[in-house]
Amino acid sequence: MPPWDAVLSSWTLNIPAAAIVATAGILYGRGLHAASRRGLAWPWWRAATFYLLGLGSFAVLSFGFTGVYGHDLRWAFTLKVTSYLFIVPLLVAAGRPLTLARAVLGRVGQERLQAFLDHRVIRALSNTVVAALLGLAMFTLFLTPLFYPLRTDPLWDAALTVLVPLAGMLMAVPIIEDGSTKDVTSLIVVEFIYVFIELVADAVPGVLMRISPQVLDGATLALTGHPSWLPNPLRDQQLAGDLLWFLAEIVDLPLIILMFVRFARSDRREARSFDQLTDEELEALNREHLQGPHGRSA
Repeated sequence: MPPWDAVLSSWTLNIPAAAIVATAGILYGRGLHAASRRGLAWPWWRAATFYLLGLGSFAVLSFGFTGVYGHDLRWAFTLKVTSYLFIVPLLVAAGRPLTLARAVLGRVGQERLQAFLDHRVIRALSNTVVAALLGLAMFTLFLTPLFYPLRTDPLWDAALTVLVPLAGMLMAVPIIEDGSTKDVTSLIVVEFIYVFIELVADAVPGVLMRISPQVLDGATLALTGHPSWLPNPLRDQQLAGDLLWFLAEIVDLPLIILMFVRFARSDRREARSFDQLTDEELEALNREHLQGPHGRSA
């Protein structure tokens, strides 16, 4: 493992990550300013969570040790990408950026935001099952020779810096944000079952990386001119498997809890909609459910 002085002194500039941090920080700050002008009380801890934990963790992963040594160390790259997908989106979404946007945007702005969220492509990608399967597909690539170019090619690094957190946000936002989804309770149950299976399956690539007796990406030659504390390729792969296995399992618990919260929220919303029905409307709805829409017995 690297010495602490190497961890603390390793910093680099990741231009795509810097652009994301600057853009997200400015937009959220404008939302806070607009909320203040309208007299809307926005919890300070949500803003702190967004900036310090959400954007802060993304910046540390991109500019710090994992950003510097992610090209050379499989475990550093695995830690960075896995945190991009699972941890950073949860911390960013905890700041409720969509809720803040809806609170400060005018009617036209809200309609544009909702039209974007309702687009078929965005709704397909933000489906919890689809987003989770994308993560599983990415981790499966760690078991192939493609793992080497993924962590060493600058173009892939830039693409992963942008796309992986976006995929994580699409998975986290529907669970955390109020009003970000209109799914009914029955559909959430189906999603919950698939997501539970997928979250367990996420650990499989990590287990295979840990127990494999050979280097899976084929990069077995140690590069010269690097610190002496760098592990050999096989040990590096084993550490990467340990991290992927651990993070994929440890993140299961909060995600499953949030799915339960989403289920309860949807159930309350449906209960309120039934409470607003008149006796005649409720009787007609029950009759339609029992007999079918055309009056035939089910």
